[in-house]
Amino acid sequence: MAKMIFVNLPVENLDRSIAFYEAIGCTRDPRFSNDQAAMMVWSDAVSFMLLTHGFYQGFTSKPIADAHAVSQVLLALSCDSRAEVDAMMEAAIGAGGREHHAAEDLGFMYSCAFEDPDGHGFGPVWMDVEAAPSAMPRQDAA
Repeated sequence: MAKMIFVNLPVENLDRSIAFYEAIGCTRDPRFSNDQAAMMVWSDAVSFMLLTHGFYQGFTSKPIADAHAVSQVLLALSCDSRAEVDAMMEAAIGAGGREHHAAEDLGFMYSCAFEDPDGHGFGPVWMDVEAAPSAMPRQDAA
């Protein structure tokens, strides 16, 4: 089996979150979805598990962070082009997300950032991996 990652995210309104994640390009997998959770497939290797607060709380004794007030994680999502980065940002805003920062173009890398309706941070990014090493600032070895 290929290595995969399932990002578990607590959400206040499951239906609203499903619609948001569909808008940014995910597909709901009904085999792992019910009235408390929805598996939203981003790629063959990455899926987002949207979990209602009550269901999420069953996996941890820690309080659920208010992602609108504190940063818990920033998730970069690779895109095939600058246009795809822009399209994802536009879809996120149109589906109830919030712009975190506008597009930044470093030549070899192009990105922006948004928050989903629950405040979880995402950064669609396009990168020319061949050009990146020569564009990155070098650090002297210690």
